[in-house]
Amino acid sequence: MSTEKKRILAVDDEEDILEILQFNLCAEGFEVDTALSAEDALHKNLESYDLFILDVMMGRMSGFHLAGKLRNDLNISTPVIFLTAKGTENDKMTGFNLGADDYMSKPFSVKELAARVRAVLRRSSAAAAEEPETVGGFSVNNEKKRIENDGAPLELTKKEFEIMSLLLLNPGKIYPRQELLDRIWGNDVIVTERTVDVTIARIRKKMGAKAEFLRNKSGYGYYFEE
Repeated sequence: MSTEKKRILAVDDEEDILEILQFNLCAEGFEVDTALSAEDALHKNLESYDLFILDVMMGRMSGFHLAGKLRNDLNISTPVIFLTAKGTENDKMTGFNLGADDYMSKPFSVKELAARVRAVLRRSSAAAAEEPETVGGFSVNNEKKRIENDGAPLELTKKEFEIMSLLLLNPGKIYPRQELLDRIWGNDVIVTERTVDVTIARIRKKMGAKAEFLRNKSGYGYYFEE
């Protein structure tokens, strides 16, 4: 499995743990971002990651709570590996019920963690390649970062892909401009809500006759509806 473009977000309130994870997983060829709390993690462009490594016991928001928000509130199905000092059967069941893909107790072997990361990503890549999401004739392949319209690939920029895939995979859900700015652009650059409108206009042009599926509810935001 190629790890060239695999991005990982590690979330832990222990800075030394994050440094160990980042150093060793970067040495394995991954790109690794870190966050010292679940709250900090929620300010990142979460759709851009291929894997989350979450500590369970953190400050105000636990790793379990963060995973619940990812799955239930944000509709993000990205694989999750939990790290915790607690290793009871009940904790593991809670993790797996929240959609965890693996679970490791602290202290952990960095080599074993790296092996499990590769295994989880392999499974995820295989699933994405076999079962692209299809909505309204558009198929979304997150592994290849590609969207096709009735089998014909759309030529999309990175931001266009991220916005369109978010709207396609959450049909009917309205996303305000500010939320799209926070989720897609994050804190990378200084942009305005007009940037969202311009990007949406470019996407609609590339959607051709189906441009009307990408709708705007005045005063609220954008959504996809067939």
